[in-house]
Amino acid sequence: MVSYVSVLLYGVGGIVVAGMALLVAFQEKLVYVPVLPGLTKSYPITPARLRLMYEDVWLRSSDGVRLHAWFIKLFPECRGPTILFFQENAGNIAHRLEMVRIMIQRLQCNVFMLSYRGYGASDGYPSQHGITMDAQAALDHLSQRIDIDTSRIVVFGRSLGGAVGAVLTKNNPDKVAALILENTFTSILDMAGVLLPFLKWFIGGSGSKGPRILNCLVRSPWSTIDIIGEITQPILFLSGLQDEMVPPFHMQMLYAKAAARNRQCIFVEFPTGMHMDTWLAGGDNYWKTIQLFFEQNVPEQTEIQSSHNDNDSEEAR
Repeated sequence: MVSYVSVLLYGVGGIVVAGMALLVAFQEKLVYVPVLPGLTKSYPITPARLRLMYEDVWLRSSDGVRLHAWFIKLFPECRGPTILFFQENAGNIAHRLEMVRIMIQRLQCNVFMLSYRGYGASDGYPSQHGITMDAQAALDHLSQRIDIDTSRIVVFGRSLGGAVGAVLTKNNPDKVAALILENTFTSILDMAGVLLPFLKWFIGGSGSKGPRILNCLVRSPWSTIDIIGEITQPILFLSGLQDEMVPPFHMQMLYAKAAARNRQCIFVEFPTGMHMDTWLAGGDNYWKTIQLFFEQNVPEQTEIQSSHNDNDSEEAR
């Protein structure tokens, strides 16, 4: 009987160890999904299909990886805010074009859409270190352009893109005016236990009660919860309460951590918003929320200059 139990335990243990080894070995394929099932890696459409004015932009990340992006403008001389958009995990930037089309119209802004390495037409293979460099290359490109107002660059990240955007915003307080996070997770470490419940005993974020013995093996932890409190720029949190992938309490935790040190944080919930469609489910309120955030935190330079002039006139009197 004892030998039978021992064999059973060894067998179960072996299966668990083998399963974890596979998860560790193929974790990048679980974290990053550049190609949707049944589709190709290429773009199904371009902004031209939606009659959007755009520019193909080719960049080099600091490690030499060639990256592709679309810079979509409301009109040639638009000096409105420029949104540096970081997408969700699955698929490529072409799958976000309909949302971006409405974004440009409703917010009167420009949008820069970056294909992470390994996504769309960009070369390379995705990793946290690599994508962080890609995001920096995109921001550096925007900061050097003379056809936009570089003081009004706003980072907008959804889900995985929120983790990317948070790192970039923290690292560039002088280049990023504000940050918008939508349906973003606290960390991949915490998401491991959400997607694969048995892993929560071995992998977890700073709030986990498990032993977290496998944390050191996770190559892309994307621990947004550990850096959100260091961001000094204004932050808008957009949370879909019906999010079926990232539990909404992740966004609440991020907000609480940020707001403890940053008074320029705003948290807005959308009761029917799911992971990918909060922008659609939120309707008019969604866009008005962002528009108000822009008016309060990234106003037009003409307004600022006018205010200074008025103050100068009053002092002269």
